[in-house]
This record gives sequence, C-alpha cells and structure tokens, in this order.
Amino acid sequence: MRLGELIPTPYRLVAKGVLLAVLVGGSAAITWQVQDWRYGSQLAEQTRLHTETLHRLAQATSEQQRAEQDKRLVLEQRLATSEQTHYRALSDAQRDQGRLRDRLATSDLRLSVLIAADSTSGCDVPKATGASGLDHAALRARLDPAHAQRIVAITDEGDRGLIALQACQAYVRELGDGFVTKPFPAHVEQSSREQK
Repeated sequence: MRLGELIPTPYRLVAKGVLLAVLVGGSAAITWQVQDWRYGSQLAEQTRLHTETLHRLAQATSEQQRAEQDKRLVLEQRLATSEQTHYRALSDAQRDQGRLRDRLATSDLRLSVLIAADSTSGCDVPKATGASGLDHAALRARLDPAHAQRIVAITDEGDRGLIALQACQAYVRELGDGFVTKPFPAHVEQSSREQK
C-alpha cells in the first residue's frame, strides 16, 4: 500500500489541486521575477543610453555656443579695426582739407581752372601767372578766394561722404563674411570692383 492510497479520494483531489496550484503559481512567480529582472536591466540600459545622449547633446551645444562666441569676438575685433582705419582716414581727410582752406585763406595757394581756347573770345578773363605745368601753356583763370573756399567745402563734404560710405560698405562686408554662405554673383563683384 502506498501513501497516496491512505488519503481519501476527495482529499487526494484537493491535494492534487493545491499541488497543481502551487506549481502553476510558483512557475508564474518565478517567470514574473525573471521578467522583472530582465526588464529592469533593459530599463537601466535605456536610462544609461539616454543620459549619455543628453550629455553628448549638452557638450555639442556648449561647443557650438563657444564657437559662435569666438566668431562674434573675431567679428567685433575686425569691425573695431575697420572702424579705426576709417576714422583715421576721415580725420586725415579733414586735416588735409583744413590745411587747404588755411592755405587758400592766407593766399598761399590759389585755385585756377583751365579755360577752353574758344571760350575766351569776347570776354576779358585774366590769365593766371606763375610756373607752367603739364598743360602746355593752356589758358587758366584764377578763382576768387571765396569761390575757392566754397569748392573746398563741397569737396570736403564729398570726401567725408565717400569715407563714410566706404566704412558702411566695409561694415556690411565684414558682417556678410560671417553670415553669407553663398558668394555674390560674378557680375555683381565685377561691377563693384570697376566702381572702385
């Protein structure tokens, strides 16, 4: 006789059911625990990769910001140098114009204009005296000092305007070097060179 036969049949069925329930429940619990470990390690790996990716992105952003700041600093230095150059040119032009005005005011210098040979017929224009130049004895007429002063003032304003225009063009060119990726078309560059 075996031990199983000593247990009454209804209790044997209950015992088999309990045993079956313990086996199924135990295997489910073990499977659940294994899945938990596996998914936990996968989540930990994903978290690590995500953290590394965020760190690399932060480093790249930081490097890009640093590069942009360096570019901006270089651009500011070039613009400051350009501004100093154009300010020096403007002050030199103003100094030269001041000397010219002073020489005209003290009669140290006289302005004269060339007169066409056929335009002197019928009018009494005084001829300029002094050393002959490269114009091979062409007729010249001296300008009144007041008119000469006005002409110098006009040319002074023109010189200042040209220097300011060159400064603006250099400023835009410097800004464009940092931001424009496509060069100007060849015909635009050629016409701007011809104007210089």
